[in-house]
Amino acid sequence: MLPVERQNKIRALIYSKKAMRISELSEKLGVSEMTVYRDIKPLLEEGLIIKTFGGISLIEKEDNRLPDQGICTYCQKPVNAKMAYRLILENDQIETACCAHCGLLRHRQLGNGVLQAICHDFFLNTTISAPLTWYIMDTTLNIACCQPQVLTFGNLEHAEKFVKGFGGKIYGFQEAMEVIADKMLGTYGCHNHS
Repeated sequence: MLPVERQNKIRALIYSKKAMRISELSEKLGVSEMTVYRDIKPLLEEGLIIKTFGGISLIEKEDNRLPDQGICTYCQKPVNAKMAYRLILENDQIETACCAHCGLLRHRQLGNGVLQAICHDFFLNTTISAPLTWYIMDTTLNIACCQPQVLTFGNLEHAEKFVKGFGGKIYGFQEAMEVIADKMLGTYGCHNHS
């Protein structure tokens, strides 16, 4: 079967099932999981599907916005995909926050209800696991998102070099979650956030 034929089969399957595991696609198509990942790349790029933990889900368009990328689950602002913080919950539910600021606050609210969380490396623009991320706050660089802003880095050395140039303080995951909550209760108040 040619790659384009497999992509058409994946397209048909995802339209009917809405979500599938990569292992299930591999079995149905009779190819390796690596081949499935190569086959889904064009479908990701065209905005038909998104990757979930171990699988893919159909994106159902709504006003030409992705339902989980349109509006921040926390502050209701539009989501910029390059700043998004995604929370994967039970039953394959995904919540998207506009940035790490809102993502950390929502993650803290949901606690153990979050199975996995991912965000984007500010420097490399790659997807990284939120609990393994380094968070920078109080930098002089303004990214025009929620305040106090939070930047995310997968590599501690990159975060340290960024802080040397733009200032700020680096936090690990748990500490960042508490610091942002404290900042919101303190000087920044809770205006524009629920």
